[in-house]
Amino acid sequence: MRVIIKDNEVGFVTNNGSFVKTITSGKYFFSKTMGYEVHVEEMKGEVTCEDIPYQVLAKDTFFQENTVRFQIPEGYAGIIYVNDRIYMFAEKREYVFWNVFEKYDIQLISMEDVEIGPDVSRQMLRCIPRQYFDSFIVDDGEVCILYYDQVFQKVLQPGTYHFWNYKTRVFGQGVNMKLQELNIAGQEILTKDKIGIRMNVICAYKVIDPVNLVANIQDYEGQLRTLVQMTIRELVGNYKLDEILEQKEMISKELFEILKAKGATYYVEFLNSGIKDIILPGEVREIMNSVLVAEKMAQANVISRREEVASTRSLLNTAKLMEENKTLYKLKELEYLERICDKVGEISVNGNAGLMEQLGLLLGAR
Repeated sequence: MRVIIKDNEVGFVTNNGSFVKTITSGKYFFSKTMGYEVHVEEMKGEVTCEDIPYQVLAKDTFFQENTVRFQIPEGYAGIIYVNDRIYMFAEKREYVFWNVFEKYDIQLISMEDVEIGPDVSRQMLRCIPRQYFDSFIVDDGEVCILYYDQVFQKVLQPGTYHFWNYKTRVFGQGVNMKLQELNIAGQEILTKDKIGIRMNVICAYKVIDPVNLVANIQDYEGQLRTLVQMTIRELVGNYKLDEILEQKEMISKELFEILKAKGATYYVEFLNSGIKDIILPGEVREIMNSVLVAEKMAQANVISRREEVASTRSLLNTAKLMEENKTLYKLKELEYLERICDKVGEISVNGNAGLMEQLGLLLGAR
C-alpha cells in the first residue's frame, strides 16, 4: 500500500488497530496484509482521529509538539480563538486542535458568578448559545426587579444585563416608572337622590416603590382601577344630582385628596385626578333640557320687557324735550317729513293747518 502525505497533512499509522506513529510529508509503503493502516488528515482545525485516545497520540513527539489540547472545567465556558480572533464557543469539555498553520487559544469564563461581567464582550456573547445565559433589557423610565431562584437580589436600572443560568434560575420583573394614566370610563353611580348616572374619570399616577409593589400586589393596575371606582362611588353617592353638576370641580379636588392619601398603600403616588364627563340618563337629560329652555325663555322675556320699558322711557323723555323746546319740535317735524318722503312719491301741503297736523292726517289716510 502506497501512501502520499502532502506538506499540510499528517498520517496516523496503526498496526492491527494499535497506534504506531505519525508520518509527515512524503511517500510511504505499508503492507496491508501485515495489518497496517494509515489515516491521513489535514493539519488544520480540530484533530479528527477520534478512534485513538489522546493519551496514546500524545506519546508521539510530533503530535504533541504540533497540537494543543483544551479542557474546559466544570462551571466554566470556553471561547476558542484562531489567530487571536474569536472562532467558536466550546460546546464540548475537551478539544484537540492542530497548532501548525493556525494558532489556537482559549479563554475560560467562570459561570459561577451569575451576572456576566464586562470582561465578556458583546462579540463573545454573540458566539455563546442562548441556552447558556439570559438577557434583560431595561428601557428608559423602567426598572427591573431581579430574582435568583425566586429570591430578590436588586433593582436593575435602564441598561442591558446578561446572566448565566448554569446553576441559578434568573428571573426579572419589569416595572414602568413613568407617569401613567388610568381612565375609568362609564362608571355607574347612584346619587343621593337615587338617580343613576355614569362618570368618566381620569387619574395620573406613578410607582414610587417597585420592589414592594411587585412583592405584595398582584395585578396592581387592576387593583388601582378598583380603588378609584370604589372611591368615586363612595364620594359621589353623598351628593344630589344638582350638587354634582354645580360642584364638579370641588368633587374632583376631593376625589384627588382621597386617592392621594390612599396611594401609598399601593406603593404609588397619585399626581392628579378629576371628573372628565358626567353622562345623564335619557329621561333626566330631556327634563333638564326642558328646564334649560324654560329658563332661557324666561330670561328672553325679562330682557324684552326691559327693552320695552327703556324704549317707552326714551319716548317720554323725547316728548318732554320737544314740549319745552320749540326748535327741537320743528326739527322733529322735519325728521318725520324726511322719513315720509322716503316712503311716498308725492306730498301736497296747504296752509290751512300746521305741518304736523297735515302729516298726521296723511298718515291716518294711509
